Amino acid sequence: MTTATQPRKRATTRETILDHAYALARRDGLEGLSIGGLAADVGMSKSGVFAHFGSREELQLAVLDTGRNRFVSQVLMPALKQPRGLPRLRAIVANWFAWAREHQSGCVLLSAASEYDGRDGALHDGVVRQQSGWRDELQKAIAQAVELGHLRSDTEVAQLAFEIYALMLGLHHDAGLFGFDEAGQCTRAAFERLWRSWQT
Repeated sequence: MTTATQPRKRATTRETILDHAYALARRDGLEGLSIGGLAADVGMSKSGVFAHFGSREELQLAVLDTGRNRFVSQVLMPALKQPRGLPRLRAIVANWFAWAREHQSGCVLLSAASEYDGRDGALHDGVVRQQSGWRDELQKAIAQAVELGHLRSDTEVAQLAFEIYALMLGLHHDAGLFGFDEAGQCTRAAFERLWRSWQT
């Protein structure tokens, strides 16, 4: 094996481990992750997993980052192709609906928020950074809609971002318990009222 091949092989192995860890975290949460359980799932030794992640916390942080990257690539990035303003904001929400349908059996990002909201440490800080970054993206899209006249000039940007987030949390919650179709129908109706309440 050449020296050029080794880093590629290592990166591929790390991605494979992360894929398995992400799937396990969707089912069991980040707190349910263990080096031993993951090693058995991947078909590696514990030392082999440790070679890529020096600790359980490092593994958990990497899985959290994987969840963030997947969320951004599926929800935000496609929406950026839409015109600024309300079309882009609606696209973000539509993509978020698709994410909620795919992850109704378990979302790493939301479960992490519940797991670490009352704790201190690197995982709590990582969740706060992830959630704050997403709130910032929502507020940016809302502010652009205000600037373009799609939403009222007196729109409270932070408040509307909170309301969007609250509706999506309700969708995630009810979709997991009662099924996505019923939860999605109720949430869509709530969003239409929300848009109307803030539009010019």
